[in-house]
Amino acid sequence: MTPAALADLVRTSAARIFSDRGLDHSILPERVTVERPRNPEHGDYATNLALQVAKKAGLQPREFAQELADVISASPEVDSAEVAGPGFLNLRLAADAQGEIVRQVLEAGADYGRGDAYEGRSINLEFVSANPTGPIHLGGTRWAAVGDALGRLLAAQGAKVTREYYINDAGAQIDRFAESLIAAAEGKPTPEDGYAGAYIGDIAAEVLRREPSALSQPAEQRLETFKRLGVELMLDEIKRTLSEFGTDFDVWFSEKSLHTSGALDRILSELKESGSLYNADDAWWLRSTEHGDDKDRVVVKSDGSPAYIAGDIAYLRDKLDRGFDLCVYMLGADHHGYIARLKAAAAAMGRSPDAVEVLTGQLVNLVSGGKPVRMSKRAGTVVTMEDLVEAVGVDAARYELSRYSVDSPLDVDLDLLRKRSNDNPVFYVQYAHARLASLQRNAAEHDLELRADADVSLLTHPREGDLIRTIGEFPATLKKAAELREPHRVARYLEALASAYHKFYDAARVLPQGDEEPTPLTYARLALCEAARQVLANGLSLLGVSAPERM
Repeated sequence: MTPAALADLVRTSAARIFSDRGLDHSILPERVTVERPRNPEHGDYATNLALQVAKKAGLQPREFAQELADVISASPEVDSAEVAGPGFLNLRLAADAQGEIVRQVLEAGADYGRGDAYEGRSINLEFVSANPTGPIHLGGTRWAAVGDALGRLLAAQGAKVTREYYINDAGAQIDRFAESLIAAAEGKPTPEDGYAGAYIGDIAAEVLRREPSALSQPAEQRLETFKRLGVELMLDEIKRTLSEFGTDFDVWFSEKSLHTSGALDRILSELKESGSLYNADDAWWLRSTEHGDDKDRVVVKSDGSPAYIAGDIAYLRDKLDRGFDLCVYMLGADHHGYIARLKAAAAAMGRSPDAVEVLTGQLVNLVSGGKPVRMSKRAGTVVTMEDLVEAVGVDAARYELSRYSVDSPLDVDLDLLRKRSNDNPVFYVQYAHARLASLQRNAAEHDLELRADADVSLLTHPREGDLIRTIGEFPATLKKAAELREPHRVARYLEALASAYHKFYDAARVLPQGDEEPTPLTYARLALCEAARQVLANGLSLLGVSAPERM
């Protein structure tokens, strides 16, 4: 019995009592909280439902808790239900009901933990979207790990997820990029406010290889040549590094296309006609304060050129027209102001502001030997995705970047991530999986097959119970992580599961030794170990991290 199933039993039991007493069922919460108590001696699970609802129903909490205990304990899946304190209810599952979790994992395999919370939802998930003017830096690398993991989580809850990269290939930064390439091609210093680093020289050389006459072209044509080929080459490099990092996108959307296709002009005309834009001081303003923004925003400047938000509005309109009912933007912390303006833009177009969700992430720093790592081999001024991967590998990089809430700045300790020890979180989790895979290989060598009909009611050791209950929390963990957009919950769960397994393994022998014959308990423990291995593999997969069979 999973925690979710137990919560359903508690609610059903409470509803029965309410019906018998003629009480209003609306007092009962839709979701009943069932948690593991800090002290295992208090039971397998505990609920505070009686404290939540008793007084609202005109009942004494302890008396209602006792009634609840009497009804719940009649279930064959519950060994005992005891009232504690002012009205808490401590629950112990019957051994067979608890072991049922093991059977569920073995039956579901790679699908164990998946749910349907977002079934029927079409979600556009835009992340990374670094300017095609240089390699992806650490901030973009964090989004590559977290965004991809979030996409996997949402898909695991039934959503149809489209991963999208917005290419900022229009604007002044592209001009500066092209001018930097031209300067490098001519052997001149980097222009003021230009882009520096070895990669600029590499791209400039490749532009000349593809277009040998580029430097002899008229100035305007030369700038366009270096723009076109420079962005193409840089984007190819970005796509390659992201793919090697395990992050691939379904859509690469060009900002420039919004201008060339007329999409920008069309949406601005519509907003003017609807009155959502107004003219003041020769500029056009979005009435964003009417939709919760702190001020109205300039959309078309007094010189007639579009402000940056104009492209954002056209881009959002394009997403909504493609049928997405939720558009998630993953942006840097300096984009916090985008939350209100994008929601206001949706409302101005007659769409629900709830169709827009903006997540902002804090900075990432590298530390080695207790000191910050600041310089990149290729980029010169920033540390890049390739620098991090070269230092610790893809798995360690993805796991570490996904392990913390993006709300907090992150210092990545390179020395720790290089260690092959339990101090290194990704090693700790991967080693648990490898250890379990090794156990199954050893069992096969002794002709001990995994049995789906193993008697899991024999798994009564306290460490077995801890491991089973931890396994049972996986579906709820995934659902919560998707709901809160927090993949780090999965990483922390995996560490708790690895810890529960290591403690179990140290306390309970699995395979027979010497001439010992296997017993029903042997097969039950093999089933438990395979369930733990499967859940570790499932969780690592959702983070885009490998589950090695040997280490």
